[in-house]
Amino acid sequence: MSKRSIFEDVSGDQPQERPQAQPGGIDRARRGARGAIRAWLSVLFALVVAMIVVGGLTRLTDSGLSITEWRPVTGAIPPLSEADWQAEFEKYKQIDQWRIQNQWMQLEDFKVIYWWEWGHRQLGRVIGLIWAVGFLGFAVARQIPVGWAGKLLLLGILGGLQGGIGWWMVASGVTQGEGMTAVASYRLATHLGLAFVILGVISWYMFQLGREERDLMQARRAKESKLFSLSTGLLHFSFLQIILGALVAGIDAGRSYTDWPLMGGQIIPPDPFMIEPLWKNFFENPGLVQFIHRVSGYLLLAFGVVVWLRGRNSAHPRTQFAFNAVFAALLLQMVLGIVTVLYAAPWQIAILHQLMAVCLWVLILRARFLSAYPIATSIKDY
Repeated sequence: MSKRSIFEDVSGDQPQERPQAQPGGIDRARRGARGAIRAWLSVLFALVVAMIVVGGLTRLTDSGLSITEWRPVTGAIPPLSEADWQAEFEKYKQIDQWRIQNQWMQLEDFKVIYWWEWGHRQLGRVIGLIWAVGFLGFAVARQIPVGWAGKLLLLGILGGLQGGIGWWMVASGVTQGEGMTAVASYRLATHLGLAFVILGVISWYMFQLGREERDLMQARRAKESKLFSLSTGLLHFSFLQIILGALVAGIDAGRSYTDWPLMGGQIIPPDPFMIEPLWKNFFENPGLVQFIHRVSGYLLLAFGVVVWLRGRNSAHPRTQFAFNAVFAALLLQMVLGIVTVLYAAPWQIAILHQLMAVCLWVLILRARFLSAYPIATSIKDY
């Protein structure tokens, strides 16, 4: 029997392979179906954008009050017979909008505005269904990444809240004897504001899921704090401008003064405080509401220049590009706003102005995200 070395493996006659370290264990444990969830969120994102556009067209065509009841389930079925159509038309004839504004309508005219509102509500149901199916599917398959269940559930809660606010908005215009021919502008602003919040949450989630956890953890160390704060301020300011735009749309204030840069030949429009009590002018006086929206737009552009100048000095090329895109979108939105005023807000230009607001909103979010999680660029990328 030969002597063994003290360094020889004595566990058996066959040498054993040492286990190899497997990198990325943390990511695998936490990641879930990140790609599939991101694709699902992309579908929701596209549908919410479509919802904002359809909602805007519903408002511009004065169709929002054509359905006078809120039936979340049975309302998905439109009128199927001539008798059903006549019954819906009779309900519409009971409200102030028909009595004051639309007595000229025949049944065929009513069907046009009914289909707009029905399509708007139906799209909301589709969004809710796609969220529910996706969330439950990923949950049952246990493919939701660690820490993401609450985030994805939040989307469903916000969607349900949006449906409730939608009816709260419509109910303000479904009146009898109160002289209301449209929904309350502040309720419209609340409804649109929450739509942009939902869109923003979805966008942020998509940005996060587009990169691995370890990448985000490393990128966070290079966070550009000052730029992040400025972009956060720009995000809040743009949200305020969106709300003011909804107030303008709610009372058709965009058609009250069609000259620019003056209003009725003046810097401040005539009779800015003609309504009593005083506070109502900020919501119901077309001249004052449009004036505030204009001034806010100028200030937003000025602040946007400050943020852009800071952003273009970022140490990261992709972050620089993101802020360049924000500034370009901001300039285009400003031009669209002026054109909307000069042409008295025709629906084609007005809806393009609203869609551009969506683009600007998402671009600001993207720039803000890259400020918090910059993408490192190596020498070979130049």
